Amino acid sequence: MTDLEKKRVVVTGVGAITPIGNNPVEFWEGLQSGRNGIAPITLFDPSQHRCRIAGEVKGFDPQQYMDGKDAKRMDRFAQFGVAASLQAIANAQFVINELNAEQVGVMLGTGIGGIKVLEEQQTIYLNRGPDRCSPFMVPMMIANMAAGLTAIQIGAKGPNSCPVTACAAGSNAIGEAFRLIQYGYAQAMVCGGAEAAVTPLSVAGFASMRALSFRNDDPTHASRPFDRDRDGFVMGEGSGILLLEELGHALSRKAKIYAEIVGYGMTCDAFHMTGIAPQGEGAARAIALCLKDGGIKPEQVSYINAHGTSTPVNDPSETAAIKTALGEAAYKVAISSTKSMTGHLLGGSGGIEAVATVMAIANDRVPPTINLENPDPECDLDYIPNQSRAQTVNVALSNSFGFGGHNVTLAFKKYV
Repeated sequence: MTDLEKKRVVVTGVGAITPIGNNPVEFWEGLQSGRNGIAPITLFDPSQHRCRIAGEVKGFDPQQYMDGKDAKRMDRFAQFGVAASLQAIANAQFVINELNAEQVGVMLGTGIGGIKVLEEQQTIYLNRGPDRCSPFMVPMMIANMAAGLTAIQIGAKGPNSCPVTACAAGSNAIGEAFRLIQYGYAQAMVCGGAEAAVTPLSVAGFASMRALSFRNDDPTHASRPFDRDRDGFVMGEGSGILLLEELGHALSRKAKIYAEIVGYGMTCDAFHMTGIAPQGEGAARAIALCLKDGGIKPEQVSYINAHGTSTPVNDPSETAAIKTALGEAAYKVAISSTKSMTGHLLGGSGGIEAVATVMAIANDRVPPTINLENPDPECDLDYIPNQSRAQTVNVALSNSFGFGGHNVTLAFKKYV
């Protein structure tokens, strides 16, 4: 395949179910205004938990997108993925029919999958015995089901898969979808990430690792990437989806083009289960590979949507990685962590952050890092504190790093 001319790939549709808005318009308005999506947990009784705050999706009704019977047979993460995918298809005014169905695929990543139904069914198993477990437990639980169910809902019969690379899953999904179109295996791909892990077991597990913020008495200031007083990430949930199309296909139907996707870099730290390689070495290589893939010079980068988790370890490591990859240009690029508003969607984060990145390009406005009140001396780049900023965004990167040492960077640029 390397002998073939690579096809250009553009973003023509976006979908978003997030803690700060349940569609792309609400999400973008929230990003511009610095809306905070973090609050006390309501999805379960957290009174026994050390961490009692999260970025929950509010007022989501799956029956706006599917019938009640289908909704009951989906875990919450799959409902989010299907709903955001349907939004992206509608946003792009993209029609899937018998003529093109085999050329349209789905690549929808998740970090954990259907943990809600797994927890619920384990309780039934322990209290009422094995014969009372639901026959839908397994198909609702498995991580690939958001991708499979999305294909069923939209009729996409092309390539279909589900990266499960922890917090890099959504970005891996978009990168792999980009490659499939680039090399002619599909004309269009619905891609991104979905997660719904605000559950008792999940929150308890991350809390026991001391990965979460315990700022329960002040949830709106708990997610504070690059701030000296950060104490861990805040769990979020939702889904972000892009519709990617081969450029010629998009032009032939006169589609609105948000941005062009031009680069995908992927590496592994090969260092530690949950830790980060010193100085963010693996992340720096992912950024550098992405720039090389897209033919981008460091000084051309206008904006970076950072992984920016608000953990003590990630934020200085990512800062160091950006400096290594971009050199002196690192000090001139605008960078923000939208996790300051949404919390950390784990496998869904790369999806909503890709949406944020292409919206920044389309609108020439970069979202802020809220709660950045006391900058960490080790995090000394321009993190767009507290207020969004109008500026020309020609080239933008989105970083996602996951447990297991997975590092992914995506590159987008203005379509010209």
